[in-house]
Amino acid sequence: MKQSRNIALVLAGGTGRRMGVSLPKQFMEIDGETVLLHTLRAFQQHPLIHDICLVCMPQWEHFVQQEARRGGISKLGSIVSAGETSYLSARYGIEHLAREVNVPDAIVLVHDVVRPLITQDIISRNIAVCLTHGNAITALPSHEAYLRTQNSSTVDGLLPREALMRAQTPHTFPLATLQQMLRMADERGIRDSQSIITLAGELGIAPLHIAQGDLRNFKITEQSDILIYRALKTLEE
Repeated sequence: MKQSRNIALVLAGGTGRRMGVSLPKQFMEIDGETVLLHTLRAFQQHPLIHDICLVCMPQWEHFVQQEARRGGISKLGSIVSAGETSYLSARYGIEHLAREVNVPDAIVLVHDVVRPLITQDIISRNIAVCLTHGNAITALPSHEAYLRTQNSSTVDGLLPREALMRAQTPHTFPLATLQQMLRMADERGIRDSQSIITLAGELGIAPLHIAQGDLRNFKITEQSDILIYRALKTLEE
């Protein structure tokens, strides 16, 4: 079977507003290591990942290069300037890969840098599911009850958890499919979307195939998440 080229497109353009700190959370050093480096190392260590492309704000590019050298991240091939939104950052990364890599059947794993505890199994499953079915969306079953509310203070309905899953990243597609999605978005006047998966939903791309996620693959968003990250990172070591 033909060997695919697998590329991690890591989105690191966030500013950390929800964290309430001046330093973007992906560049915070926690227990001697930045969140950025922890995430990059996961892809560096996976034998099926050939390249890493990172998207960040231009003022952090030199820092990223230093961290990559410090951590021995030899697979980091390019750094792309981020956009004002996550969608634009993903778009700029995809457009860069289309120009510079130009391998339409390359598999691209689009991942949030602030999910540093991504496991090797998640990466493997994403590649396998995408090769088999044409795409892969990392997701977990829901074990909690979900409430519907209009005002955040009263409940006006329930959603059955059996029909719900929690999306994580990576979101994995062939490069040619991602390019097609951007073209379709332009044709339909879509200028922003929350993520690659929400864009796929807006464009009616179906079916989307699930790659099993992991509770450890959570997104660092608030200060309290740092405590969880520290605890899980200790177990990982």
